[in-house]
Amino acid sequence: MKEPCLLVGDIGGTNARFAIADPDRPGFSRDITLACGDFDSANSAIREYLAQANAPDPDIICFAAAGPIVDGQVRFTNNHWSLDAHELRDSFDARAIKLLNDFEAIAYSIPSLGKEDLMPIGLPEPIELGSNDFNIGIIGPGTGLGGVGLCQRNSMLFPIVGEAGHTGFAPESQVQIQILSILHERFDRVSDERLVSGPGLENLYWALARLHNKSVAPASAAKICQLAENNEDPRAVEAVQMFFEILGQVAGNMALVLGARQGMFIAGGIAQRYPAMLLSSGFRAAFEAKGRHRSLMEKIPTQLIRYPQPGLLGASYMALQLHNSTQ
Repeated sequence: MKEPCLLVGDIGGTNARFAIADPDRPGFSRDITLACGDFDSANSAIREYLAQANAPDPDIICFAAAGPIVDGQVRFTNNHWSLDAHELRDSFDARAIKLLNDFEAIAYSIPSLGKEDLMPIGLPEPIELGSNDFNIGIIGPGTGLGGVGLCQRNSMLFPIVGEAGHTGFAPESQVQIQILSILHERFDRVSDERLVSGPGLENLYWALARLHNKSVAPASAAKICQLAENNEDPRAVEAVQMFFEILGQVAGNMALVLGARQGMFIAGGIAQRYPAMLLSSGFRAAFEAKGRHRSLMEKIPTQLIRYPQPGLLGASYMALQLHNSTQ
């Protein structure tokens, strides 16, 4: 009897990552990253992956997608592709298909991560999740800003999925109030994602230059981080510091909403690539600065996810559940 092919993917605003999930435990192999802009559709990218990976048509498909899942469909917030579970079934004749929000997939990965996959951000010490009931939250800036909650009850996992990055930005300092006013020149509504994402960092850099009456050339988020890391541009340093400070504020708000007493986890490429700047920033102080609830916030651990592909790991967990339930 041939081994089943469990195809998993993590499709974001810029890249699509595909892999073959292990059929007996959460995990994956043969992972390949493809640029979304190189393909007209998700189907053409999937066919290219299967060819490169020398894999057969899949028995199970589980994809994480950077957008809301509605009636088995997803239209990406920052990507020209669309996904439809019915079309995927027709195209690949898989026996089970599941589409997940990208941060829902990351949430499913957390129980499978070890200490070496996580980096504590300040105090307190991380809490061992294990088989105990827990409430946690995950937030991560990348092309956009995503967030999700995860509860465990009686060893069963329940994700709490929404569009956390699109909540309205709430400034907590005079400078942030001024930044909000400046950004209103560009946007009718300023969500958290307008500041805490790759494009959000670029918005911050531009707005801070305006605030200081300085002229700066447009720069990508990667360039701004490079300038800040090398201490070559005071505006870049200020923008990155404020970026992580606001990330801490937003993460703290999520922790309060979700009751995430057992921890908040930081995902996303920006934080993963620049852990030293995250640690030296005001992230943790901003996370704890919740007025009357400061003492509660001080007890909630915050950790950076260092595992390189948590979305694929979480998708592999769900693919395994689908495989076991359809045998």
